Amino acid sequence: MMRPMKLAGSQLLFGEGCLEHIRTLAYKRVTIVLGGSSMHKSGMLDKVKRLFEESGAVVSIIEGVEPDPTFATVLRGAKEMQAAEPDLIVALGGGSVMDAAKTMWIYYENPQLQNLEDVLPPNPFPQLRTKAHFCCIPSTAGTASEVSRSVVISDNETGMKHGIGNMEMMPDIAICDPVVTVSMPPRITAETGMDALTHAVEALVSTRANYIGDVLATQAALDIIEYLPQAYENGQDLSVREKMLNASMAAGIAFTNVSLGIVHSMAHTLGGFFHVPHGLGDAMLLPYVIRFNSQDERAEKIYNDLARKAGGENLADMIAGLNEQLHIPVCFREIIEDEEKYNSLLDEMAKAAMEDGCTKTNPVIPALGQFVELFKKAYKGE
Repeated sequence: MMRPMKLAGSQLLFGEGCLEHIRTLAYKRVTIVLGGSSMHKSGMLDKVKRLFEESGAVVSIIEGVEPDPTFATVLRGAKEMQAAEPDLIVALGGGSVMDAAKTMWIYYENPQLQNLEDVLPPNPFPQLRTKAHFCCIPSTAGTASEVSRSVVISDNETGMKHGIGNMEMMPDIAICDPVVTVSMPPRITAETGMDALTHAVEALVSTRANYIGDVLATQAALDIIEYLPQAYENGQDLSVREKMLNASMAAGIAFTNVSLGIVHSMAHTLGGFFHVPHGLGDAMLLPYVIRFNSQDERAEKIYNDLARKAGGENLADMIAGLNEQLHIPVCFREIIEDEEKYNSLLDEMAKAAMEDGCTKTNPVIPALGQFVELFKKAYKGE
């Protein structure tokens, strides 16, 4: 039986100039959550803050969200929100900022919760929107957290990543203005863009795939294959940045409704064990997983159809070629030097990937031994 779909929150805006919509929002106290210094340096924080002030809001700032945000950061932000009492929380940044801000929102609305485990299954998901609405202004074209029901937060002690998903976390407002993404350096453009492509490809072969998801994911994949190299080469081209941001958003709407697959299961695992950046992990794993999944006739046909639409024949080879254009390594040996440690953790990584929530909608569910072999192949480049 099909699950109900939710195509973003109450307000979804995209295209150059849509930041101006902020002036029309009627909130009294706004808290903006940031990562490092990029939004300061680009002038984007000042612009967004000014637009909210022009709307009549008092603005407070929470800074310092790290890549792969930890639960400690979430609790710190929630406590700062308790003092500021916002009626709108705004995440201005990439996937880490959006994920952290969403999770801060949970603990701001529910101060009785103190542990990450409190929001993990089988515990019931807490209620939101009794104090604040939530808005995302993405600075990267990749994670699509602005239209996603999911977050990934790292455990403070173990470093392992925990994925949390619930439609309650779908942002109320998403403002996708390409001008915010212009400051992305080429490496981040490449890695986040390949994350978006992985969303689209995995959504297409998901066992929950459906007509609407396919329409969104197919066009997103075709646009990313065409425009990501251009965004990588010339990040100042606003028209290309807009196409990438729109494609990322469309892929995000698709996957948040139909789920993902083992590229994400394995990338989450490698991020937890070896701190491999998520988009980079996705990009490197995608060709290996396409070849593995092609043993399923339905998945193989979807891959072949997409390759033909994109002007090629073999999707895994096309994506490997795209990675080469973007200077993304072929195998994990190039970025994880300690092969002995990697091999010693293969069984643990296979178990973690097997238990990841994305595995259950992959077209082929690997056995533990197959996960081990996939991790080996991705390490050696076989």
